Amino acid sequence: MTRIIAGRAGSIPLQVPDAGTRPTSDRVRESLFGALESADALRGAVVLDLYAGSGALGLEALSRGAASADLVERAPKAAAIVQRNSDKVARSVGPQATVRVHKASADAFLRTARGPYDLVFLDPPYDLGDDELAATLALLGPLLADGAHVIIERAHRSPEPALPEGLVATRTKRYGDTVLWWARAESSDA
Repeated sequence: MTRIIAGRAGSIPLQVPDAGTRPTSDRVRESLFGALESADALRGAVVLDLYAGSGALGLEALSRGAASADLVERAPKAAAIVQRNSDKVARSVGPQATVRVHKASADAFLRTARGPYDLVFLDPPYDLGDDELAATLALLGPLLADGAHVIIERAHRSPEPALPEGLVATRTKRYGDTVLWWARAESSDA
């Protein structure tokens, strides 16, 4: 069972789509969010969760103090589940945080999004090609706040993502078959 781990919506169970998604395990989310809290990257953050699946990453951020989250999911059934999960979490966190669900592809959303985002999660399907991921990251770059954290979840066999100018790799952490690649946005005049 997938659930919100901590914060105002802690322990709320989340629905997970039957197929086509790969939910981030509780163990990985607990470690990830511990590191984000340690970096003070959650309080008041504007969050973007691309390839949202169940919405667990963006909703966990909201539960732990993020100001808003945009959850982007292309698959209709998964997007409906993200909306139901978002409604449950929104009731728990109250009006001090907002959540928006977008039924769109990551690239289509990024072409019209406004940003700036402080924290971005990308957990694309493992079959998404490296060139496609690089193109998505290039679209994301202009929408990032200076100092924004970008976390990319991939299979451990995947090569390091090609980061566009302005995004700098900061750490890598492997959890079994999963790797989290961390990057930070830096302004070009820094």
